[in-house]
Amino acid sequence: MSDPIRIAIISGSLRKGSYNTTLARYIGKHMESMGGVELDEISLRELDLPMFSEDLEAEHFPEKAIELKKLLIASDAMLITCPEYNGSITAALKNAIDWASRPRPDEEPLECFKGKVGALSAASPGALGGLRGMRHVRQILAGIQVLMIPAEYALGKAHEAFDGGGDLKEEFAANMAKNVGTQLVETTKKMRG
Repeated sequence: MSDPIRIAIISGSLRKGSYNTTLARYIGKHMESMGGVELDEISLRELDLPMFSEDLEAEHFPEKAIELKKLLIASDAMLITCPEYNGSITAALKNAIDWASRPRPDEEPLECFKGKVGALSAASPGALGGLRGMRHVRQILAGIQVLMIPAEYALGKAHEAFDGGGDLKEEFAANMAKNVGTQLVETTKKMRG
């Protein structure tokens, strides 16, 4: 039996009770139910990364950034849920990507991203569900050599979408979100051969 695939799950939100964190966990639960999957949930809130600066990088690479990099390097794939701030990516998510993209002496260039399989979803109280911000995240990740799957889902009216247990109430939304997870798992397993 082959080793399970490891999927890093990242919510781009720092907010307690974030809809994007709830959506990430919902999709993660579905992926685990498929079997042969191990999840690493990465909390940007708990990491509390300093803003990226080459001066800070040169002085002392932050331990929390090294922790992030180790988790991403160990992963085969990543699921990122993307809040939309002013039509784009959150500062917290962009900052995490910037730190993770910085090379360390014992790493290959872009080792956290190159050849990993990536999937995106988003949740927002607005009708578009964070779709505009998700486009920017896709462009950034593709530019650093993440193999992005086509499936994605932007969950609109997220403040009404979940029940008290964190499950999606509507069948259509549930199926769309699960499809992102299914395609991520299936594609990653195919990539591993």
